[in-house]
Amino acid sequence: MAGEFLSDVEAIRERARKHIEQGAVIEQYQGDPHQACDLLNTALASEIVCVLRYRHHYYMASGLHGESAAKEFLEHANDEQRHADRLAVRIKQLGGAPNLNPEGLQTRSVSQYAEGESLADMIREDLVAERVVIEVYGEMIRYFGFHDNTTRELLEELLQEEEQHAEEMSDLLFLVNPRTGEAEGVDPATRATERYISGSTLPAPKDLEKGKSPERKKVA
Repeated sequence: MAGEFLSDVEAIRERARKHIEQGAVIEQYQGDPHQACDLLNTALASEIVCVLRYRHHYYMASGLHGESAAKEFLEHANDEQRHADRLAVRIKQLGGAPNLNPEGLQTRSVSQYAEGESLADMIREDLVAERVVIEVYGEMIRYFGFHDNTTRELLEELLQEEEQHAEEMSDLLFLVNPRTGEAEGVDPATRATERYISGSTLPAPKDLEKGKSPERKKVA
């Protein structure tokens, strides 16, 4: 048994010497590094847009609950920046380049940059964006789960924090505007989420599962 194991180690060492310019992407990597980087750049753009939106809301928060809201906005902005940094590192590990070009940032992102006219509007837009990212990251996790455990685990960690963000924004929205949605009997966040999803640049889940190259569509 030990001899067989040592033989395997030698084979691993030999494979490791091949294509060393590919860094972390070894021969046994079961995914498509190019598609992986493309999807992660979508996530990266989404996180950057969230950073910018939360930062804007941080500076613009005012009113009775403005101070507490601003604190939450800043914490979330810093969290999203850390998410972006981790995604950029993983893209580089997979042999790609993080797309930080501001041109086309909004069209690459599944999140939207919405400023909001009131504090409740700001919170609602942030909550909607978090709900969108939660759904999109869930799709990505299911895709990477087939062939890339490292990326899957990264996205699972980010998803957990995004879910926490959504819960905090939901609580904050209720604090600022307890009667949100009662007039029409429809949760505005749910309605807005559906609008966001309809403009998503992420490939359809069936395409992800089949490993198809993503087809991009512009967000209106």
